[in-house]
Amino acid sequence: MEQKLFRAAIAATLLGASISSLPHNAAAQEQEATELAPVLVTDGLTPVEEEKSGRAFTVLTGQELEQKQVRYVADALRQVPGFAVSRTGSYGGNTLVRVRGNESNQLLVMIDGVEANEPSSGEFDFGGLLVSDIDRIEILRGPQSAFWGANASAGVVNIITKRGERNGWSTKTRVETGTDGTVLGAAALSGGKENFDAALSAAFRRNKGFNVSDYGDEKDGDRNTTLTGKFNADISENLALDGTLRFVDRKSDVDPQDFVWGSPTYGQVIDGDDYTATREFYGSLGGTLVSLDGALTHKARFTGSDTHRDNFDTGVLYFDDSNRYNGTYQASYQFDTPGALNAHHQITGGYEWQRETYAPSHISETFERDTNSIVGEYRGDFLDQFFLNAAIRQDFNDAFADATTYSISGAWKIPDTETRLHASVGTGVTAPTFYEQFGYLPSTFTGNPDLKPEKSFGWDIGIEHGFFDRALVVDVTYFNQNLTDEITTVYGGPPNYASRPVNLDGESRRQGVEIAMTLNLTNGFSASGTYTYTDATQQDASGGERVQELRRPKHSGSVSAAYTFYEDRARVFAEAVFNGKMTDNSFTTGAPTPVTLDAYTVVTVGGSYKFNDRFEAFGRIENVLDEDYEEVFGYNTPGRTAFFGLKGTF
Repeated sequence: MEQKLFRAAIAATLLGASISSLPHNAAAQEQEATELAPVLVTDGLTPVEEEKSGRAFTVLTGQELEQKQVRYVADALRQVPGFAVSRTGSYGGNTLVRVRGNESNQLLVMIDGVEANEPSSGEFDFGGLLVSDIDRIEILRGPQSAFWGANASAGVVNIITKRGERNGWSTKTRVETGTDGTVLGAAALSGGKENFDAALSAAFRRNKGFNVSDYGDEKDGDRNTTLTGKFNADISENLALDGTLRFVDRKSDVDPQDFVWGSPTYGQVIDGDDYTATREFYGSLGGTLVSLDGALTHKARFTGSDTHRDNFDTGVLYFDDSNRYNGTYQASYQFDTPGALNAHHQITGGYEWQRETYAPSHISETFERDTNSIVGEYRGDFLDQFFLNAAIRQDFNDAFADATTYSISGAWKIPDTETRLHASVGTGVTAPTFYEQFGYLPSTFTGNPDLKPEKSFGWDIGIEHGFFDRALVVDVTYFNQNLTDEITTVYGGPPNYASRPVNLDGESRRQGVEIAMTLNLTNGFSASGTYTYTDATQQDASGGERVQELRRPKHSGSVSAAYTFYEDRARVFAEAVFNGKMTDNSFTTGAPTPVTLDAYTVVTVGGSYKFNDRFEAFGRIENVLDEDYEEVFGYNTPGRTAFFGLKGTF
């Protein structure tokens, strides 16, 4: 296995590749320094200023995450409209994210341009994603398959790690400890010269945890080591190269469910020595060539990933290896048409190749599948107030049906007002996962090679308005999306209730409202709030009445406030995350039975103090009210926990 991982690492380093940012030659760097409008990189094949995007999006900066002392990306996403987070027990436990009532494998996660969803399950486990090296998280909601392919039918989370600042070097360190036995250490070295920059970072976090089961007193902890590297280099005035490497090694204690027929705790989570150990490797290398005085841009990208997962389950070790290799090429041409519309246009065309492999321990066979895709995009600006984006994509799949997807979005920045209208419409496709096609445990879960890809159609419309010279900004969005051929799991009878995936007849429906608010006052006070109403239902497996989708609350939201004072050296903050009632499955009677999980509110307070330009102390208390709640039926969640730490810059 080690040799295979090493070969995957070499292949990903040499072949793998993606550009996580634009080229940065000296001229571009000078232009970026004076650019006022932020850029939303994920909106389509090419970058766009945020005010020109017609899609529902949220941007979380690394500075915001650091000020709020967020340690896991999943916890940051709890405060994003439309997002529902479910963690199985303790920190590091399997953590899945659902957007607008859709499934977790319909949310695409990109890390520095590399797709991070596991080919085996199609999902991304946020349980091991630390925040320490992140510079920016860009989040798009709604179907994005026309740009990103499968796994993007509900949205995209694009994570960009920190890069070095040119013409100098700096080192940053952080240490932290907590009452749950947490120990955290992180260090980063970054910098560069006139024509290149680089960044290296390492983070280690361990916690002893708590007992995720209601039975016994065993503590379930987690260990996580994350290493990252990144470089950008200007080969010439018009040619730039960049690359990234990321390695994650983690082990999380888990407790099993008792499925011994006749046991008094049947279907319950009980103490055990189970664990999940995962090694993840991501690599990328890419280049950008600009010609025709900046009018024509070529981009070539190659990426690679390797994931090895060990599951020690009730005395038996299961494992699987999955790999993904991806290569893309695209060319963009931009031009103006002066006149009545005073328009700026950009046309992009591209090709993408992808290979995925899956090798489970219980089947002496390696499965693989290839996808070839062509994609085209148009972007137009009219009269400096109307902004249009449209794309179409054709996927050619060798393992299941081909797919065509499209996307159209638009925004209108109404002149002489602080009002912006935005809307988008598009289609999505989600391929069956390797688990669903070929199974995982033959005795309890068998695959279905005849599954069809899931198909979805969705649209949203919203209005953003600024009050008091944009000191207060409010955005309200209505969304509506349906899903056909949804893949679900059906169960057999006792004693083991063996299951298999099938395509549902009928239509699964999602609709709702997202509200986001930010407030920034000149006296150092800032606040934000979100609210989401989600109605997500599916046809039941028998084709009868509609049922509520699991682990998707109808009502959710968050509020946060912060105050900076004492010449910006001191800061205090408080935040609360609300999760309404939601449905989950209980297996205590054998077959899955719907149960209701109670609503909960988790409050966090904290603060920091800068001694000088080099040293800062910080601390926080999570779950101040010691709320007792469940995100997954049968699994306990963290109680009140306090943390304290120091960080330095040199």
